[in-house]
Amino acid sequence: MIVVSAQLTDWGETSAGQAIELTEYFIANFSVNESRIYAAGYSAGVETMSRAVSMRPDLYAAYLHGASQWDGEFDSIAENGVAVYIFMAEDDEYYGSQKARDAYDELYDAYLNVGRSENEINQVLQILTPNAAWFAERGVTENYHGGGNVVFEETSILNWIISHSK
Repeated sequence: MIVVSAQLTDWGETSAGQAIELTEYFIANFSVNESRIYAAGYSAGVETMSRAVSMRPDLYAAYLHGASQWDGEFDSIAENGVAVYIFMAEDDEYYGSQKARDAYDELYDAYLNVGRSENEINQVLQILTPNAAWFAERGVTENYHGGGNVVFEETSILNWIISHSK
């Protein structure tokens, strides 16, 4: 497994383009199974990654969208069948959980518009907005936005992401 961590130049098109270029560089220069390329982001980084994944959905099999708003497009994700897992604390102090629900609803509708059934959508689109008790079980009792990075320790979520391929 190759893990690449891009650093933001901005929260917009520039960084999204750079993330795409970095993905393409690794595809061209390393032994990469192109059917198993995944993207993930958290907070500001996921604003950028939602743009990158929607700009080049053909590159990515699945995407973990953690604790942020969605800045990318929805239709291209559905048209290319990218699996998306949305994670946001119910009491996220920075974004609020409604942004996650809105992104989920938009993606769900986009999948419907390309002819996916409810069952098919449920296989490629997930959302988790855990409450304070869920966080407390993981040692986070305040700052749910910052503490939400525990999502990257959730084996079931990570296994869901890597279970997808193009």
